[in-house]
Amino acid sequence: MAAQFPDSFDYIIVGGGSSGSVLANRLSADGKSTVCLVEAGGKANGILTRAPIGAFATMPAHLGIKIQNWAFNTVPQPGLNGRRGYQPRGKGLGGSSILNAMIYIRGNRHDYENWADMGCTGWGYDDVLPYFKRSENFADGASDHHNDDGELHVTDLASPHAITDDFIQAALSTQLPHNTDFNGPSQTGVGPFQVTQFHGKRRGERCSSAAAFVHPITSRKNLTIVTNAMAQKILFDGTRATGLQMDTPKGPQTLTAAKEIILSAGAFQSPQLLMLSGIGNPTHLKHHGIDVIADRPAVGENMQDHVDLTLNYGVKTRDVIGIGPAATWRLIKGMVEWRRSGHGPIGTNFAEAGAFFTTGDAPQDWPDTQLHFVVARVENHARNLKWGYGVSCHACALRPHSRGSVKLATGNADDAPMIDPQFLTDDRDLDLLRKATRRAHDIMMAPPMRDQITQSHTISGDESDAALDQIIRNKADTIYHPVGTCRMGGDDTSVVDPQLRVRGVEGLRVADASIMPQIISGNTNAPCIMIGEKAADMIQAG
Repeated sequence: MAAQFPDSFDYIIVGGGSSGSVLANRLSADGKSTVCLVEAGGKANGILTRAPIGAFATMPAHLGIKIQNWAFNTVPQPGLNGRRGYQPRGKGLGGSSILNAMIYIRGNRHDYENWADMGCTGWGYDDVLPYFKRSENFADGASDHHNDDGELHVTDLASPHAITDDFIQAALSTQLPHNTDFNGPSQTGVGPFQVTQFHGKRRGERCSSAAAFVHPITSRKNLTIVTNAMAQKILFDGTRATGLQMDTPKGPQTLTAAKEIILSAGAFQSPQLLMLSGIGNPTHLKHHGIDVIADRPAVGENMQDHVDLTLNYGVKTRDVIGIGPAATWRLIKGMVEWRRSGHGPIGTNFAEAGAFFTTGDAPQDWPDTQLHFVVARVENHARNLKWGYGVSCHACALRPHSRGSVKLATGNADDAPMIDPQFLTDDRDLDLLRKATRRAHDIMMAPPMRDQITQSHTISGDESDAALDQIIRNKADTIYHPVGTCRMGGDDTSVVDPQLRVRGVEGLRVADASIMPQIISGNTNAPCIMIGEKAADMIQAG
């Protein structure tokens, strides 16, 4: 069927998520370079995206209904007693920033120094900080750590729930320091999370990467945005990437790229598309009948993710996100309030506060544990709904030793890849998560938080190590930060070099969470935006 848009561009970006949105903006900013952004989902600018509480509908994929969500599942995990893990990923412009908790965390200085030590020249903390700041429009103004004239709105939550302060005060009573800026001089401590939420005229709305970088520039004549288009295969002339084969609602279409193709499809689908296109482990590719373009066994390997245990508690207050008559009435009133002022429960990101600290052998200034305090009872990724009112505290091991993989399940791009995080296969991860869980429960049982709690649904706090280990293996899962499957490095075995160029071919880069050589100590959305910023500079530099 005839195309309704051009089929030849300077740059083709595959994936309109947090990195791809930035790339589309920066590469088209000169008004001359022709750019095509290809996204498998839709525009993602409806009310379920704009209202932060809409994540309750999109993240869990209730009853198998996938709204702006790939809703992947893992293969059975031996470390989770044979359970399949759940891996929600955003499907639409903005990627996972359209359904995440909007938490703005850059990670720790040591994370990026570690990347540089691993051979990723130009990716140390002082190298990447300017890119974090370039994107940022921080509500509290510019400083050494923040910027206030970027596109991405970052702010404190407009109207956090009162019980969130109870959590903060409880953690302070256990001798954690107060920290009002986890992206400032120190990461350690407890405090409110900064969020990617609009301030100003659109106060209270989710500021996804698409809302920040793509929706405002759709009128650029040199930018073509193709939604609901599934990339099938990268096309090559010898070893040079020259085009993209994709399926659209109007039929198959082939695009050509005069300069480069950039994959920003995420930690699962960027390696999948590389393998479908002939870049990967030759044995694996041949098993699926795929001709080998480049022998790169590391494609799909090195998968890392933050494994997490959610502790659930019943509470006395009805001023949380619950299920019951009072909650229904609050949400009805809240919608009116949110539309008028941007305040109220509709604007919650659920995970309103958190903490970073060290429980193992890590340096005190490089925390190995993160807590997320959630103003709702969350069971099985909010897929098991419970009547009543409660809160949750997520305990997360920040730098896991376990390594997994992403492989092809079939040779068809429309089929989900085979995702195998290998959670808790390294005993050091279980040991750390056990310690993190005990510390999290101690905080929840400290005043004034304990005065709100009516019941602990997950643990009693008196379990033996063996009993707690079984609870962890029965209930732990991802907190949605998969990375590493197209590893960046200075060594020849890495998938991409420090300029993010795919080794063994020309005209092809990867820019998204998959390039991280090691997972960062925190939520991954802000780092993906930084990766897009830095990639754009490197591409334009030639």
